[in-house]
Amino acid sequence: MKKIEHLGIAVKNLAQSINLYEKLLGVPCYKTETVESEGVTTAFFKTGENKIELLEAAHTESPIAKFIDKKGEGIHHVAFDVDDIYAEMKRLKNSGFQLLNEEPKRGADNKLVCFIHPKSAGGVLVELCQEIR
Repeated sequence: MKKIEHLGIAVKNLAQSINLYEKLLGVPCYKTETVESEGVTTAFFKTGENKIELLEAAHTESPIAKFIDKKGEGIHHVAFDVDDIYAEMKRLKNSGFQLLNEEPKRGADNKLVCFIHPKSAGGVLVELCQEIR
């Protein structure tokens, strides 16, 4: 794993949260995108080398909707940038981590992604991200 790629933050209202984070970070949102496979609409911010991803549920059965119902708004996941997502998935699976998907999926911001179950990662939902070339 090379670096933290982004922090994912679950929000109830994306438009209001974009406004809030633009004021908080002092930078505009550079991209919004819907990821049908995850049932979310996302908004991205970049400050220096750091990225923040806001996630709003696209429907009531979305994992984000369930997260907010259970825990409220807040940090949802930490994402790590990897060079080879397949090799990293194999390494982590062989080390006893529970992957939430057996194959990488297309995620937001031109990435292949895979999630690691929080129960096997100290209570933290971890996302692996590889730039699609």
